[in-house]
Amino acid sequence: MKVQNSEYRIQNIDKAPLPLAPSRKGRGVNLTPSPLKGEGKRGGDSLGSGFCILSSDTSHGGNIYRLAEELGLPESKIIDFSASINPLGVSKRVGDKIKKGLKDLSHYPDPDTKELRGKIAQYHDIEPETLLCGNGSTELIYLVPRAFKPEKVLIPSPTFSEYERACNFSNELRVTSYELREKNNFDINTDTFIQTMDKLVTRHSSLVTAVMAFLCNPNNPTGRLMKKEEVLKIAEAAKKLKCLLIVDEAFIDFHPEESVIKDTHDNPYLIVLRSMTKFYALTGLRVGYGVFPSYLINKLKEFKEPWTVNTLAQKAAMAALGDNEYIGKTLRLIKSEKDFLEGSFRKIGIEFFPSDANFYLLKFNNANEIILSLLKKGILVRDCSNFKGLNGSYIRIAVKSREDNMQLLEELSLWQKA
Repeated sequence: MKVQNSEYRIQNIDKAPLPLAPSRKGRGVNLTPSPLKGEGKRGGDSLGSGFCILSSDTSHGGNIYRLAEELGLPESKIIDFSASINPLGVSKRVGDKIKKGLKDLSHYPDPDTKELRGKIAQYHDIEPETLLCGNGSTELIYLVPRAFKPEKVLIPSPTFSEYERACNFSNELRVTSYELREKNNFDINTDTFIQTMDKLVTRHSSLVTAVMAFLCNPNNPTGRLMKKEEVLKIAEAAKKLKCLLIVDEAFIDFHPEESVIKDTHDNPYLIVLRSMTKFYALTGLRVGYGVFPSYLINKLKEFKEPWTVNTLAQKAAMAALGDNEYIGKTLRLIKSEKDFLEGSFRKIGIEFFPSDANFYLLKFNNANEIILSLLKKGILVRDCSNFKGLNGSYIRIAVKSREDNMQLLEELSLWQKA
């Protein structure tokens, strides 16, 4: 079910060799028991039959390089369901722009990202002065607590782990978790979230940003979407409480009508973060942006490193925005594949949670065994056991191409029949 994949930090591994699914023709790689390059390396977790997947200090999906090394395969043979990236890849318009931009690589990138901010402002009909661009939205997630040093932070659970990590990395502050319950499909109850936020507010604090709250919409790893009016209800309460609300809309491009990015204009306590990684497949270039109250911009710039958005990233982002042909094709593809996946989940008997993003949170009694078996086949999924609020029963998978989706379903169906 979760959208992020714990980069091979696999715990509680059964010492007995795990079964390999039957071999089939196609892109999947059938690995008969044979030693891997990583076998016997310090810190490795034994998978049995000569397999060894190294543990990692990070907690995300997308590290195809390590798995390819361990399996002794080219990276192109790894099927990565752990990172929820547009299966179309970058658009032709973006590719052409990158090629033309190669001649500019001998110059420093624009540290103010002025042209890119102008393009973003035009696209969203907002003021460019309220925008900051970053090396992915993750840079901005870390920047906010580092700059404002809040006393208390409210974070839903489960959600994107970098919110809490950024807070703990920047300061030793008090983080309160708002628990999302499986029986409610991990949805946020607007009223109780506001009540929890209210309890954290210190009425006589001298800090303007004493309390901070994070929302991920749609939420990662659950894929659950809050309607715009629900988010605005929380934002209005945050305004009255003087609580800084950060709404991470990394996956909102799949439901742009639910974005609150334009509502930042009327709320001095509302911040909206956006990523171009997921929808536009600019993963390797790292580009994101945030809309901030104007009175906070200068403070943020004091703590922001220069030149974090490289030249090609800026050019690619400008080319991607407003590429209506690519946007339309993406939305049609994702809808078609989600319909296919959901129908297949029901037919096979796989427990899943309804998702408004390009990934699904799945639940299995034997998730750990499934993850390890898929790894042996060169298929990478997101182990969600390191998400606060989830246990080892959950897996997050991306929505990919029909060919890849069919291969994953074929592997999962074998476990359902077992």
